[in-house]
Amino acid sequence: MRRRDFIKGLAGSATVWPLAAGAQQAGELRRVGVLTPFAETDVEVQSEVAAFRRSLEQRGWFDGRNVKIDYRWAAGDVNRIKTYAQELVGLAPNVILARATPVTTALLRETHTIPIVFVNVSDPVGAGFVQSMARPGGNATGFTNVEASLAGKWVEVLKELNPRMTRIAALFSPKTSPDSGEFYLRLIEDASRSMAVKTIAIPVQSAADIESAIESFALVPDGGLIVTPDVTTTNNRALIMLLAAKHHLAAIYPFRFFVGEGGLASYGIDVVDMYRRAAAYVDRILKGEKPADLPVQAPIRFELAINRKTANALGLTIPPTLIVRADEVVE
Repeated sequence: MRRRDFIKGLAGSATVWPLAAGAQQAGELRRVGVLTPFAETDVEVQSEVAAFRRSLEQRGWFDGRNVKIDYRWAAGDVNRIKTYAQELVGLAPNVILARATPVTTALLRETHTIPIVFVNVSDPVGAGFVQSMARPGGNATGFTNVEASLAGKWVEVLKELNPRMTRIAALFSPKTSPDSGEFYLRLIEDASRSMAVKTIAIPVQSAADIESAIESFALVPDGGLIVTPDVTTTNNRALIMLLAAKHHLAAIYPFRFFVGEGGLASYGIDVVDMYRRAAAYVDRILKGEKPADLPVQAPIRFELAINRKTANALGLTIPPTLIVRADEVVE
């Protein structure tokens, strides 16, 4: 259903032009940079960027008419993120859209003057991106992907799916996860402790690390896997889901699209909606407002999604109470 809506949205975006064309006066072509830590071939990421572009069009900004959008795709490579950050800053755009913590970090190393709107960042204050959520104070602002209860929901859903669970592995990359992984690990440990579940940290940096770590963890029964949101885990999501299925491991993921691609369950933000909201901030900055005066915004809502087919393959029964709470059940 969401894919159909996405395709319809692409077709319908052309109809916005007559209504919105007058919103911007003819003049200087503005420039927007977009730095994404994933591959250009990633279908999910393309849908997110398309939502950003359509939202800009609804506000009167059309790529190639009154704004030029420069894209860079880092394909999960940390060094490439740094290189592309330098490239985009060198183009002197009016504003840059940054996806995730390592991208924002790289851009802020290159500029303290070009406005940056970040999305899918977990701890902007702790990372030093902003002075406070209400008053960012610098050249960056944007949208976070977490609030205090998130980790508790991950543990709770896994426990409902597998009541025998006594161990949880937290999968993250120290290179691309907030605070080298400690940010989410602390939240998961606090939530697990209250449910008498042991947390095991699994730091990984490559596909080989992921494979050996999951295989080792799965040797002991009654374990669950929490895949935290970072560039490395998202970029390697196909491998992680394949290994979880191979080792009959119940796993929960940070975004709904994991479930659409075969993952068992997810609880997290609607990333596409975050890109739409980011376009509103880019619009306001292009019209003269400053990032320092635009408050960092927390998530509006979280989505719970469950894949019934994957649950059946793992021999798990989805409790009726969980089905009722789910925003989507993939058959």
